[in-house]
Amino acid sequence: MKITSIKTAATTGHGMHLWVRVTTDTGVTGTGECVHGGTQAIAIIQYLESKLIGRDPFAVDAIFEEMRRSHVFDGGDAGALITALTGIEIALWDLKGKALGVPVNELLGGRFRDKIRVYADCQVAPGMNFDEIKKVVDDVLHRGFTALKIDVDIDAYGYRDSEVAHFEKDRFNYTANQWEHERMIALVDMVTQAAGRDIDVAADVHTKLDVPSAIRLARALEPYHLMWLEEPVPAENIDAMRTVTQSTSLPICSGENLYLRHGFRELLEKQAVNIIMPDIPKCGGLSECRKIANMAELYYIPFAPHNVSSPIGTLASAHVCATVPNFLVLEYHWLHRDYWTTIIREKKDIIKNGFIELDDTPGIGVELDEEVGRQYQYPGTNWFE
Repeated sequence: MKITSIKTAATTGHGMHLWVRVTTDTGVTGTGECVHGGTQAIAIIQYLESKLIGRDPFAVDAIFEEMRRSHVFDGGDAGALITALTGIEIALWDLKGKALGVPVNELLGGRFRDKIRVYADCQVAPGMNFDEIKKVVDDVLHRGFTALKIDVDIDAYGYRDSEVAHFEKDRFNYTANQWEHERMIALVDMVTQAAGRDIDVAADVHTKLDVPSAIRLARALEPYHLMWLEEPVPAENIDAMRTVTQSTSLPICSGENLYLRHGFRELLEKQAVNIIMPDIPKCGGLSECRKIANMAELYYIPFAPHNVSSPIGTLASAHVCATVPNFLVLEYHWLHRDYWTTIIREKKDIIKNGFIELDDTPGIGVELDEEVGRQYQYPGTNWFE
């Protein structure tokens, strides 16, 4: 079996969702998805295609690492190149699973669990009162989720400062004043009241605070027993993140913008966070993220992947989550966006009562519905051409 082509298509969604299709001389194909690579990832895949035609598609890790190392001076440790390789890698795993008649998780070592717990990222925003918040939370709970996440930073969901109690905050200053500090606490208080004691709640700050503000917030939120506080300070300064983590009993989570094992090494060695959240369809793919999870397990750090992908990328991530012992929970970011169930041929919600239940369908387990996908085609891009 040899690779004959690698083509891409793109749809709108959480930014741009890039679909990668690998075809072979036997007619077996594989489809992958990657996110946050932009149109530059399309150009990179077009460039790499000629280097991969004629290759054995089963050599997934070797292909990924060879392409990464041979382009180390073109961004071989992070960014669009890694995201482009991720899309190819996921498509290769899908292809290999289909060719061998087994689900991807079987190829990754088998399952620790059959059901993958999912949390819902929900649109609770600054300025909402309790009744508005409860309506949002009740909708999440009605769908069967046992965990959810909210954004507590002032810029959540594009709210402008003037729309939130006429609060004016310097957009480039990381310091939270008393009003902002108390507003974040009040938001968490209302959400946890609405959710009840049996529902896990996480809060995301999107790197918007400085170290003193983050410590102050984390300590104030300790009584709420949150699942985690996400990226309270800019993630690029690992020592600053460690200072926050060591100053509170509230679990701190980070990692959605790191790439490869190399990007997580120092974070883990310094135990700068309590939970890691790699974005699997962005930062290296299935095999790489399984290795990241295994590294984290050495420090007893849970693995809770960030995820904004469609059902295909989400299910691909779920295969990794099934194969590592330290999996905690997987993100779901499509509560209020189009084409979650229609973009796949199976026309079903892969999440039932807050869980993804894996079966023995070969490959990733679902297929892209191109007719639906074309309705959301990203402007200026080609469709598997």
